[in-house]
Amino acid sequence: MKRAKVLSEKARPRGAYPHIKRVGDWLFVSGTSARRRDNTIAGAEVDEMGTTRLDIRQQTRAVIENIRDILATEGAGLDDVVDVTTFLVHMNDFGGYNEVYGEYFDESGPTRTTVAVHQLPHPHLLIEMKVVAYKPLRDEDDR
Repeated sequence: MKRAKVLSEKARPRGAYPHIKRVGDWLFVSGTSARRRDNTIAGAEVDEMGTTRLDIRQQTRAVIENIRDILATEGAGLDDVVDVTTFLVHMNDFGGYNEVYGEYFDESGPTRTTVAVHQLPHPHLLIEMKVVAYKPLRDEDDR
């Protein structure tokens, strides 16, 4: 059983890929950012003088909540996540990211890899995460 979904209530993917793909009992969530449906970015503010303020804690929270919402479309939740890959633009943001991550997951949660990247698809994005979750299909889900 394979199916892929692009969700109208989330920011449209910036390419030809789904938000989530189910392959049997496995769920794969594409790289997810703090981008909202209207293409604004949580944790990114620009004042009237053009000064930009980016908040890794707000962005991390928005990313995890976006992932939670995406998983829910397949009847899954954050407890079903088995692996997380995180991309940070600045490894100096690791502390704030790690703090918020700990609000959602603990040592019994998913495995995790965090890497620094040169940039993400928008200059106001500080973080992107992709996850793999395991949520067995029920008989009625297979129809």
